Amino acid sequence: MKRRVFFVSDRTGITVQALGQSLLTQFPDTQFSMRTLPFVKNQVAARNAADIIRAAREEDGVAPLVFSTLTDPATQYIIADSNEHVFDLFGTFIEPLEDALGQESSHTAGRMHGMADVTAYERRLTALNFTLSHDDGLSLRDLSESDVVLVGVSRCGKTPTCLYLAMQYSLKASNYPLTEDDFERSRLPPALENCRDKIYGLTIQPEQLSRIRHERRPHGAYSTLAQCRREVSLAETMFRNEKIAFLDTTTVSIEEIAATVVRDRGLR
Repeated sequence: MKRRVFFVSDRTGITVQALGQSLLTQFPDTQFSMRTLPFVKNQVAARNAADIIRAAREEDGVAPLVFSTLTDPATQYIIADSNEHVFDLFGTFIEPLEDALGQESSHTAGRMHGMADVTAYERRLTALNFTLSHDDGLSLRDLSESDVVLVGVSRCGKTPTCLYLAMQYSLKASNYPLTEDDFERSRLPPALENCRDKIYGLTIQPEQLSRIRHERRPHGAYSTLAQCRREVSLAETMFRNEKIAFLDTTTVSIEEIAATVVRDRGLR
C-alpha cells in the first residue's frame, strides 16, 4: 500500500517532518512517498503548495496526507482547503495552550529555528566547531574542555553521535577511537585520564561491526569477524575494569544514542 505525504512549513520543515514521520512509523504496512514544502510564508506560496497537493491527488486518485505547522491562519486555511486529510500540528495545540495560559499566541513563524536567541545559536556553532576539531582523536590537547568524550572501537557510531550532540544539544562532544596500543595496555589511555569523569563508552555487536567495516575497507584484518570480536571484547573489558558506562549501539538510532548519553551523563 502506497500513499503520498506532504510536510508543509513556513520555515525549513524540520519540525513538521520530524513530527509527521514519527506518527507514520506506526503504520509499517504502508509505503509513504514524502515531500517537504518549506518556506510557505505567504498566501502566494500557500496557493502554490495547494496546487502541488491537488495535482498529487489527481495523479494518485487518492488524497495525500498533509502535515502542517503553519502559524498564519490565512495560509493554513488555503492548505486546509486543498485536501481533506490535512493535519494541523500547531493548531491542534495552540488554542488549548492559549486557554491554559490565558493569552493569545504570537502566530509568529520560525520561533523555534530562527535567530532570535543569538546566544544559543553561537553556543551551537562553538560546540560544532569544537566537535569537528576533536573527531576521531584529532586533538587531545584540550580534551578536558569537552562536555562528553565518547570512547569505543572504530566504526561503532562515535562520530555521528558527537555531531548530533553538538547540533541538537549544543554540547562539546569529542570522541576517541581505541587502538591496538590501548588494548595492549588494557587500561584507559593516558590521554583520557584528565577527563575520566566525562567519558562514555560505545560498543557494538561484532557481526554488525564487521559488516560496517567491510563496506569501508573490505580487505585485510580490519573488517574480519575475528578482529571485530577481539576488539569489542577488549573494549568492553576495559570499560568494565575502569567502571565506564557504555551502550550497545547495534540496533539503536543516532538520536537514541545521543539521548541516552545525555541522560546517563546528566548533561543539559
